[in-house]
This record gives sequence, C-alpha cells and structure tokens, in this order.
Amino acid sequence: MFVPPCFKRFCGLLNVFKAVRELCVVVFTICLAAQAAAQSTAFGDHVKVRWLAPDSLVAGQQEVIGFYFEVDPHWHVYWHNPGDSGAAPRFDIQVQGATLGEVMWPYPTRLPIEHLTNLGYESNVAYLLPITADLQTSEVVLNVSLEWLVCKVDCIPGFGEMSLRLPVANQSLWIAQDLVLRDGYLALVPQHTNSPWQAVKAQAVGDTQLQLTLQANSTRLAQGDFNSVSVFPVDGEVLTATKPQIKSNAAGLELTFNRVPGAALPTAIDFVVVDGNRAWRLNDIALVNQAASLPANTQPQSFWLLLGAAFLGGVILNLMPCVFPVLSIKLFGLVQQSSAHRAKEGFVYAAGVLCTFTLLGAVLLGLRAGGAVLGWGFQLQSPAVILILITLFWLMALSFSGVFEFGHRLVTLAGSHRGGAFITGVLAVFVATPCTGPFMGAALGAAVVLPPLSAITLFVGLGAGLAAPFVALCLYSPLLHKLPKPGPWMETLRQFLAFPLYATVIWLLWVLGRLVGDIGWLVGASLMLSFVVAIWLASTLQWGKLGRSLICLGAVVAFVFSLSLLVIPSGNKNSGSETSQWNKFDSQAIAQARAQGRAVFIDYTAAWCITCQVNKKLVLDTQPIQDSFKKNNVYLVRADWTHRDDAITQSLAQLGRNSVPVYAWYGKGADEVVLLPQILTAGSIEALFEKK
Repeated sequence: MFVPPCFKRFCGLLNVFKAVRELCVVVFTICLAAQAAAQSTAFGDHVKVRWLAPDSLVAGQQEVIGFYFEVDPHWHVYWHNPGDSGAAPRFDIQVQGATLGEVMWPYPTRLPIEHLTNLGYESNVAYLLPITADLQTSEVVLNVSLEWLVCKVDCIPGFGEMSLRLPVANQSLWIAQDLVLRDGYLALVPQHTNSPWQAVKAQAVGDTQLQLTLQANSTRLAQGDFNSVSVFPVDGEVLTATKPQIKSNAAGLELTFNRVPGAALPTAIDFVVVDGNRAWRLNDIALVNQAASLPANTQPQSFWLLLGAAFLGGVILNLMPCVFPVLSIKLFGLVQQSSAHRAKEGFVYAAGVLCTFTLLGAVLLGLRAGGAVLGWGFQLQSPAVILILITLFWLMALSFSGVFEFGHRLVTLAGSHRGGAFITGVLAVFVATPCTGPFMGAALGAAVVLPPLSAITLFVGLGAGLAAPFVALCLYSPLLHKLPKPGPWMETLRQFLAFPLYATVIWLLWVLGRLVGDIGWLVGASLMLSFVVAIWLASTLQWGKLGRSLICLGAVVAFVFSLSLLVIPSGNKNSGSETSQWNKFDSQAIAQARAQGRAVFIDYTAAWCITCQVNKKLVLDTQPIQDSFKKNNVYLVRADWTHRDDAITQSLAQLGRNSVPVYAWYGKGADEVVLLPQILTAGSIEALFEKK
C-alpha cells in the first residue's frame, strides 16, 4: 500500500506532539509534588522545619500538632525567653475550620556563648500547637509564616511559608515515628498543676538581684537531692538568663538571680522549674520588699522632706526658660492693674496652677494604675498638644507685636481678667512640666509609688511652689509700690515680651520635629503661615462679620487639617544628630557592658526638656568630657524619652524617678547605681573617674 510521504511526515509530527504532551504531564506532576513539598516544609541555613501532624482531625476534639525544627549539630534555636541575646521564633498562623490554642514551648537549657547566656535548644525541637476542628467543617486549612534565628556563635535569620490541609474524620491517625516525637516534646512542656515545688517568696535584694525561695512539697524529693533542679525566668526583660546562685536546705532552695540593669520590677513574676525530665510553670509569684519603690538614697526621707523638695522645685521652675514666656504675659497684665486687683489676680493665678497640677497628677496616677506606662511631662509626648501650644503662643506673640488686636480679647484675658489669670496658670503648668528642675526628681519619683492621697499632695506642693513667687509679688506691698505706673513705655514692653514667645514657638517646633520627623516642621510652619494670612485678610478686606467668621473658620479648618497630618507620625523620628559615642537605650546591651567590666553612664533625656539640652551642649557633648568617657572605656547610653517609651519609663521607675533629666552612673565593677545632680558640670563628670 502506497503511503504518501507527506502523511508519513504528519504521523511523525503527531508522535512528537504526543511525546511533548507526555513530557509536560510529567513535568507538571513533578512541579505539583515540589510545590506540595515546599508547602509542607521550610528550609534555611542549618535548619529544616516540617509538620508533626496526623492525617486527619476529629471534629470537636483537641489535638496537638507541632513545628519540628531539625537543627544542624552545634547550632541552636531559642525559647520564648531567648536569654541575653538571640530571638524566639515567630509563628504567624492563619486557620480555617478550627480553633487554635497558644504555642507550647518545651523547657529550655542554658547555652553559654562567650560571656552571654542564651536559653534555647541545641538540638532538634518541636514547638507545639493545640488545635480543635470545628463541629461543622469537613476540612481544616493552616497557613503559617515562620521566622526564626539559628545561632552557633554567629547567627542566621530564617524565613519560610508552610501550609497544611487536614480532613475531618472519625479518628485521627498518626505516623508512628511522628507521634513518638510529638509525645516526647509534649512531655517537656511545663505543666501548670501538680508541681512538687511551691514558691515561698520572691524579693528584691538591693538594686541588682532578686531572690526566689522554693519549698519542696513532695515526699518524693529526698532531703538535699536537688542537684537536678534548674529554674528559668519567663520574662527576659526583668532577670538575666545567667544561672542563679543556689543554696539548698532541708526544706527547699534559695535562688539568687541577677536583674537586668535599669529594668523595673513588676508586681508579680513567673518561673519555670525543671526537675530531671519534668517541668512546671510557677505563675504570678508576688514580689515583696521591692527596692524599686524608692532608691536607697531617698528611702529614709520623710514625706515632709519630699513635700518640701516638691515646693522648692516648684519655686525654681519660675527661673526655667520654658516658664518665663508665660509669666511675661502675666507680668504685662499685672503692671496695668491697680493694687486692689493684684491680690485677686495672684490668687486666681495660683488656683489655675494648683488645679492643673492636681489634674495632671491625677491623670498620670490614674493611667498608671490602669496599666499605662507614662511619666511626668507625658502631655508633651503628644503632637496634638504641642501643635495646640504652638498655635496659642504664635497668636499671642503676634498680638504682642501689634500685628492684630488679639490682646484686647485673649491676651487681655491672660492679663487683666480674672479668668485670664487662671488660664495663665494653666499654661504655666503645661510648659513647666518638661523643665524638671533641681529637687523635683525625687519628689516626682516618689509621687508615682506613694498612696494616691500622698501623691496628689506632692503634686499640689509642686504647684504651690510654682505659684508662690507670683502670689508674693501680688501681696507684698513694698514690691507692688516699686512697680512702674502705666504709661507709653508699656507698648514698648509689650513688643519686647513678644520675643520670648517667639522663642518658645521655635522650641516647640523643634520638639514637634523630633516627635514626628521633618513633617512636624512643615506642618507647624504652614499652620503659622495660614493664621498670618487669615489675620491679614481679616484686617485688609472690608468684610462684615460674616466674612471675618468665614476667615476664622478657614483658619480652624487649617488647624484641624494640620492636626490630622500628625495622627500617623512619620517614620523619620529623632532625626537630630547625636554624638557618635552615644548608644540607644537597650537593657540587654547595658547588662552586657557591665558583665564585661565596663562602666556605664546613662543620660535619660528628651527633646522637650530644656535642662537636658543645656547639659548636653555645655557638658556631656563637649570634646573634653567625651575624651574622658572614651579614655575610661565608658559605655554611653542616651535614653531618649522624647517619644513615649515603656522600657525607658520602667527604667526610670526602677531608679525612683518619673521625669527627666536623670543621669545614672554604674562604676566599673560596682553593684550600686549613683544618680548625679540634675544640673551637670564638667567637674561632676570628671569626679566620677577619681573615685576608684
């Protein structure tokens, strides 16, 4: 039979197509298998992660599955408290058709790395996850994003994605080997009940240690047979991971842990106790005799001494550059008053100061009682409050300069009207709080740990001190008679007093920039420009009340819009340059420096603290002082409290302080902290190196 050549070529081509199709099917199958494998496992340097899970789940019945980390020899991953360095793995889990419990962590071992101690697992480990399939579902789907850190001496981060689909059936079947692994690691998870150990007490020992007393309440524990016991702190922010000093007696153990320098003690603390191959979680152990209430050098002081310090600190606040611009407003109004009205002005001003101090103190204590971590001056950690103050001082300064007659209404309100005296007192407190002057530190630190009534009394004492000089000026007749009589000179004085207000606006703009980045300067300056334009339009255009009202409305809209821009702060925070030798606040880094035998100097500061900035420019950041720090191998820390920072607030509380500036000195090899005066000199810094 004759077959045309073209037909033969067609058949040959068809065979090629079939072969290509079969090859594509094979490749596609391999790709699907590879994708399935990639979803059920995650890989990284020295680590492979896979599921420990059954082939199905039972509806309504809890099962425990796991993330099994296979780690290369001599490498390790971490516990949820990683210790002095490292990082615990993170599990971002999305689930459909089931309810998840908390990740369960087998108890760790201590891993000495150079001079540090880590807590983790120097071998394979499974992090376990309780899961319960919903009653009305046929399939459970898990998608997990993993992050981990694996270390030897150097550390390598790892990332991966894993997914798991489990049908819901009548029974749950495991691969025997995986079930053995799961059960083995489940037995290492600390239990919350039936502990043979009972915590008798936990108490602070000085400023650097914490002592835990455990009692053996099981007859299975023979007297003195405690060599296999290990105890791990659950919170790495409070206690270091270093093995505690252990003393045993007939009843149990006394363990002394090292505290993280600068960390505030909580009211209760948790530990994991490991006895052989079993572990128990001891939760909410109350801390007694806490040394954090007040530092050792202030504990003996009576309440009356603290109240006196608060009053004296309030008096000194009147000399601070952040308060004078506000008092200048009141001074200008005072010289226009008759003697009969000055006494009333003084008392109304004092009432504004006292009420505001009391209110701020009550808010601070209330928020802290509710769990918020705040400190004195917290209102200037809010961009909204700063923007309001910028607006107010800018309008007052323009009025003092004669740009518009704001003075007959609002500035006069701050000058001659009794309600204005009250408002001036309110403003004085708002801008005075960042200026924590001498004698105020110990009083404010005590105020946040004393009973509420005593604490509020201290805040009232601060207010009384701030108001006292002005009240004395109003009441003391010889001083009143020395005040000049009203006259043409007052216009010149009013214009002169505008300049401190302009300076205050510049300072507040700088603080705003430190809080939210460069956008703070832009928003603040643009808002000031919008008010100037609104004032110019209102004074130039011959519009009636409706027109002026619309202009005022436009200015208000500009203010609200500017405020909205600051709701989401810019990422460019703390853009100001710092001296290169200063390190950011990090309690673990401080602990490491002290463990290395280095002296540590901590500058607790904030952009809105005038005293802090003066001490920086005149002392701390000068070349001779920096050379002295470098020569003596001092680890320098700048704890910038411009933004709300819970770690810094807690560290201040540990020192018995709740405001800045604070200067903490840990001498080389010293266990106790030394708090320097709030007004620094070069001599006070150099003296630190003479006391060896």
